Order: sequence, then structure tokens, then C-alpha cells
Amino acid sequence: MKSTPLQQQGAALRSPPTGAIPFADLSAMTQEVREEVDASFAQVLDTGRFIGGAAVARFEDQWAAYCGTTHAVAVANGTDAIQLVLRAMGIGPGDEVVVPTNTFVATAEAVVLAGAVPRFADVSPDTLLLTPATLEAALTPRTRAVIVVHLYGQMADMQAISGVAAAAGLALVEDAAQAHGGSWEGRPAGSWGRAGCFSFYPGKNLGAFGDAGAVVTDDADLADHIRSMRNHGRSDGSHHDHPVLGTNSRMDALQAVVLSAKLPRLDAWIAARRAAAARYEALLAGGPVRLVGRACGAGHAYHLLVARVPDRDRVRRDLAGAGVETGLHYPTPCHLMAPYRRYGAEPLPVAEHSAGQILSLPLFPHMTHDQVTAVCARLRELVPAEASSDVA
Repeated sequence: MKSTPLQQQGAALRSPPTGAIPFADLSAMTQEVREEVDASFAQVLDTGRFIGGAAVARFEDQWAAYCGTTHAVAVANGTDAIQLVLRAMGIGPGDEVVVPTNTFVATAEAVVLAGAVPRFADVSPDTLLLTPATLEAALTPRTRAVIVVHLYGQMADMQAISGVAAAAGLALVEDAAQAHGGSWEGRPAGSWGRAGCFSFYPGKNLGAFGDAGAVVTDDADLADHIRSMRNHGRSDGSHHDHPVLGTNSRMDALQAVVLSAKLPRLDAWIAARRAAAARYEALLAGGPVRLVGRACGAGHAYHLLVARVPDRDRVRRDLAGAGVETGLHYPTPCHLMAPYRRYGAEPLPVAEHSAGQILSLPLFPHMTHDQVTAVCARLRELVPAEASSDVA
């Protein structure tokens, strides 16, 4: 008997060898939705509507409701989401967009692809998030927008940053690619700015079985503009009328049905992430390994659990030797990468210093207490107590 697409996906996400602790294990989440997704895949195969259609529209409605916004526009990936938002707002050549430098390169990449200039900003030494002060320090007369990155699943101080952006006349955009289910003062990620941009890459809190993304907004005109731009600039209801410059950034129906199946489970999965993170925090308390700080007011979604570790590279190698997989998010600030050095003349000391310390620890919804305990025990063995002074 031939395997179904979902069975093939499950095989690709097979658990690691017994005794090893993976950085992320998607297989258990896949199994929770397997029956529902298999049935939905069959429906899509029967209809033959693989791009857009009812499945995508249904997920758009569900995601807008979850984020507390009026509109959600499904696109091909999170990078496109940012680029399309900037272009739809008329931001391009001659304009600067403030971006925290310690982000995935896609944030800066999207700014350049839109024709604008990234203006890199430093971050808080505690949370590693953009702050009102670091935003203000990056402003110039050419600044038109700021992209606030909700790094690791934690939102920045959106109340204060919104005030700075409004006073400076900046468009406020949220890069919420790591913050599905996160909040600030109870208000969901994506609902604070003029637009919120999400990725549904498979490893995200809400992940597809491939690339996918979305823009959420309360601005109807902006939403309509992005809907046209994602579909080659077509006017609504026409196949041959292309009044604006667009691109091909449409979500597959197969990805939409996966996301719709997973969405009702998202809050429970985030609660499990938070429980595992709390256990890490308790077991590492008082030791030389420090977790990145939590901001008061942030509802942390714990897409990633990031620690500050002395002698990080050696510790990471030793953890790998002990069967503990880790990640790096991100070892090189954007302003130090070759394509972006011309945009980043000034030193950004907090991001530069922390980049050599940060280590992403294993974290996923179905992680067991024993797995968390084993990781923490190994960390305590590998990092001597006196090394704590090396962590800023």
C-alpha cells in the first residue's frame, strides 16, 4: 500500500535515537493532527483547488480571529509577508527602516528587497529585544518605519515603542514570526502595529508542512493591496487585469488545512512550552547558565528557550557529544553579515557581545520532565560555577 503524504511527512520527522534529546521534535504534534489532516488532504485532492480557495480563506478567518485583527492575508512565507507590507505602505528607495540587528536575516533581507535601507538598532541586555531607547538612537530624518522583532516568542514593550513610533511618524510593523500565541499586556502578537507578519515554517509554534506565512492587520486598504500584490497584482475578481506591481506569494491549500488542524491545539502546545521553560528556570536558578530575561507584561510563547552560556561553542560541542541537540539564534548580528555591512557603520555592543553567548536549548510541547532535567544536569556539569561572571 502506498503511503499518504502525511505518512511520508511523519517518516521525515521520525524521532531521534533512543536516549538522545532533540532540539525540536515535530513528530508528536504531527501525530495529534494526522487523522484530521489526512482527511483534509483527501478533500483538497478531490476538489483540485490547490492554490487559494475555501481552505485558505477559512484559515485566514481563523488566524485573524486568533490574532484579534480584522484581516489576515495568507502568503507564501514570512519573508514575503514583511516585504509585501513595506511595499504596500509605499516604503522603498530613499527610506530607512529600523530593524534590531539580532534577528534572523530575513527581517533585514525583506527591507532590502523592498528597496529600502535597514537601519540596525541595538537591544536590551536583559531581554535582547528592541527598546524605546535603542529605537530612538537609530532614528534619522529618513526613517519611515520600524520593524519590531518579537524574538524567541517574547514581545517587546509595545506600549512604549508604539509611543516612540507615533511621535516620530513611523509605520509600526511587527515581525511576529517567532511569537505565535505571544502577547503584550494581554494583547496578541500582530495586533499592535499597522501590520503583523508571521511565518508558518514547520518548526514554528504554529507550523505548516512546508513554507507559508501571513499578514494580519486592521487596515482594510492595506489588506486589499497585499491580497492583490500576492497574486501578481491582479484586481479583485479579474484574471487578466494587473493594476499594481505584484508577485507570486500565494499559500497552498494543503498548507492551509494543516494550519487549520493545528490552530485549535496551539494554546495547549504553548502552555506545555511554558511549563517546560518554568522547569528549566527552576533547575538552572542560581547557576552560571542564565536564561534570557522575561519582560514584565509579556505573555511569552516560548518558541525558543535561549540561555547565555560562558564558553558557548565548547559547551555546545560537549552537549552534542552527550546526545543533546541545541541551536544558535543567531550567532552573527545582521549588521556584521557581508551583504549588510554597508548599512551598519556603528557598533551595537549588546547584540555583538551576546551573540557569542546565546545557546538555544531543547524545547518542544511534548518534552518530558526527565528530558529537561537531563539537559540541565548536563549544563551544570559542563559550565563551572565561577564562569557566571563571563555572562553579561
